[in-house]
Amino acid sequence: MIDLHTHTRASDGTESPAELMAAAARAGLTVVGLTDHDTTAGWAEAVAAVPGSGVSLVRGTEISCTAGGISVHLLSYLHDPADPALAGVFADSRSHRATRAADMVARLGRDLPISWDDVLAEAAPGATIGRPHIADALVRLGIVPDRTAAFAGLLSPHSPYYVRYTAPEAVAAVAAVRAAGGVPVMAHPRASGRGRVVSDAVIARMVEAGLAGLEVDHRDHTPAERAELVALAGRHGLLRTGSSDYHGAGKPNRLGENTTSREVLAAITAQGRLGVVHP
Repeated sequence: MIDLHTHTRASDGTESPAELMAAAARAGLTVVGLTDHDTTAGWAEAVAAVPGSGVSLVRGTEISCTAGGISVHLLSYLHDPADPALAGVFADSRSHRATRAADMVARLGRDLPISWDDVLAEAAPGATIGRPHIADALVRLGIVPDRTAAFAGLLSPHSPYYVRYTAPEAVAAVAAVRAAGGVPVMAHPRASGRGRVVSDAVIARMVEAGLAGLEVDHRDHTPAERAELVALAGRHGLLRTGSSDYHGAGKPNRLGENTTSREVLAAITAQGRLGVVHP
């Protein structure tokens, strides 16, 4: 049971890294990948929790990118956290996210009883502030019933309160991950329910830059979309992963609902600069 895409309170999850490791153990996972948005802040706590949990840890990050104005999420596994170029990408992304979140809250605050302090109260110290924290504040204030409603309405790209943010180009991000010794895998590439998805031509350019795999099995992919991705991965010789995209109580995603094979994990490990942390 290998689940390579999860989040903690270091970004937009609801559990600490140690709590994630314990939850992974309860869910029967043997390996879990910690992939908080644009940060490695949760790595040390998760590593410390490995022996007690009995679950192996793959250290990673989910990078927010763009391609022709379309949002792209890139999972980076086993990269060097001290690599200055990639660390700079993360720092810039966190800064842009925080500025964008503050702008959205300011817009919302003109019409609704929500403040920046309300949003900060939903995030762990040092966490990457983003729309999920705004959503949690809206829920706690009784403005919306849950995160799903917040993202479908007030925080959607079609909302007057929405603010776009600056993100690195996907092809350049793939190259930066490879330069840092990481293994880049495109997260939920056919999740059309989230908005526009990139073309196969864009993915081909990412492959040329060093893309290693596609996250095929994800709850936001229909059976037809999964089949398309299997064929696409085959044409380009890409690895195929499956993951939960777990966020704790923030989303309905459950640990282990989609998994990755041992063979694919071995291939990722062989390409990465860091090793898997075992109990």
